[in-house]
Amino acid sequence: MKKYFVLIPLLLLSCKKEAEKTETTGRDSSLTTERTQPIADSQALKKKDSIINNAPVTKQVLKTGVMREVKNGEITRTMDASQLPFTLGEQFTDQNQKLILKISNFDQSKIKANINTRQKDFNIRFNQIRLPNGDYDGPFGNEITYDVKGKGEVWLIIGKDQMAEGNTKGDFTVSVE
Repeated sequence: MKKYFVLIPLLLLSCKKEAEKTETTGRDSSLTTERTQPIADSQALKKKDSIINNAPVTKQVLKTGVMREVKNGEITRTMDASQLPFTLGEQFTDQNQKLILKISNFDQSKIKANINTRQKDFNIRFNQIRLPNGDYDGPFGNEITYDVKGKGEVWLIIGKDQMAEGNTKGDFTVSVE
């Protein structure tokens, strides 16, 4: 009977989805608490206007729904077209960073996307689009509506507008339909 009492806590611990730790310091002691956060499932990602960002709560979403890689100032994120429409949050911390948003299995005739930011002097745009056949087109502004011929992987490349002034560091979102 005692064996079961040992297994119950282990079972409960193994079923936890994700724990967020919060530290609170008082005058004389330190207290650490854990709070369970649910993991977003694939159904939540398929909802209209899914939001995917880099917040700690969405670490698991980044693992399962979005691939993200940073290399030499270039952020590459890969999404599946089945998750359209979606909005994802990103941040540039360097003057010359760029984001390559790769949308795999794209089979629609048109892609529509826009960049949103709270800063009025934020100087980024859609620099290029890479089509399934490997052709590139661009530059564009903060919004793009483009007829896509063929099926496959589409890239949206976002970066600094070399022809304009303004800040290129900060937070922004990209919404794609």
